[in-house]
Amino acid sequence: MDIRAVAVVGAGTMGAGIAQVCAQVGWDTRLYDTFPDGLQKGMDSIHTFWDKGIAREKTTQKQKSEWSANLSMFEDMTKAVADVDLVIEAVPEIMELKQDIFRQLEEIAPTHAVLATNTSGLQIGEIARATGCPERVIGMHFFNPVPLMSLLEIVRHDSCSDATVEAAQSIGSTMGKETILVRDVPGFATSRLGVVLGNEAIRMLADGVASASDIDTAMRLGYRHPMGPLELSDLVGLDVRHDILNNLAEAFDDDRYLPHPILDQLVEAGELGKKTGKGIYDWSEDGKSDRDDL
Repeated sequence: MDIRAVAVVGAGTMGAGIAQVCAQVGWDTRLYDTFPDGLQKGMDSIHTFWDKGIAREKTTQKQKSEWSANLSMFEDMTKAVADVDLVIEAVPEIMELKQDIFRQLEEIAPTHAVLATNTSGLQIGEIARATGCPERVIGMHFFNPVPLMSLLEIVRHDSCSDATVEAAQSIGSTMGKETILVRDVPGFATSRLGVVLGNEAIRMLADGVASASDIDTAMRLGYRHPMGPLELSDLVGLDVRHDILNNLAEAFDDDRYLPHPILDQLVEAGELGKKTGKGIYDWSEDGKSDRDDL
C-alpha cells in the first residue's frame, strides 16, 4: 500500500511517538488532539526527542528540519484525516471513546484508508463493530517509546480483510518495525503477559520480598529482561496497566487479573509513573529512585 499521508488521533505519549516515527519515514503526518494543550505537549515532546538526538550526535539538525516539515498539528479531526491513507487512533483505553472515534472516522476518512487502533488490550472486533466498515479496522499495537521499540503487534479480528492485514504489515515494515500477527483475544500476546508480570511484581513489593530496584535487577540479570517489570510499568504508565488489568478481569471473568490495591492507590492519586514524576519509583532528570512510602 502506497502511504502518502497519515493522521494520528491522540497526542499523548503513544500518539506523539507514533507521529514522530511516521514523520521520520517521510509521510505527511497530521497529529490531532481535541485538547490544544495536550496537542502542543505532544509536539513539544517530539522536538525534545529530536533535540536530545542532536545533542548525542545521533541525529543532525538537517534531519530534524526534514522531519519537522512532514509534521503538522490539527485541532479539527475532519481536516486532519482528509485525504489520508492511514489513521492510527491512540486515545485512552476507554471502549466507548474509541468506538465513537471510529464511527466518526468512517464518515470523514477516505474510503480507502486503513483505520488502526493502538489499543493495548481492548478487543479490536468490538471497536470495529461500531462501524459499517469492519474490514478496514485493525489493531496496530506499538510499544513505548515508539521511536526506539522495534516490535509492532498487529491484531486481526474476524471481520478484518486480508488486504488490511497485508497493508498493516507493510506499513510496519516501512516504519522499521518487526511485526507479529495475533488473534483478537483479550490482552493479545504482549499485554496479557506483561501486565500480569508487573502486577505480581507489585504484589512482591507490597509483601516486602525486596525493594523495587532489587526486583527489577533480578529480572534484568537473572532472566535477561532489558528492563524490570516495575520500571517498565512506570514507563508505560500505571493508568494504562491498570486499565488493561481491569479489562482482562472483566473479559475472562477472573479476579486474579484485578490490579493490586497499591496500583489502585497510585492511579487514584495521579501518580502514574515517569510521565507524572512519581509512580512505583520517584523520577527526576537524574533517573529513578526507590520510594520509601510504598
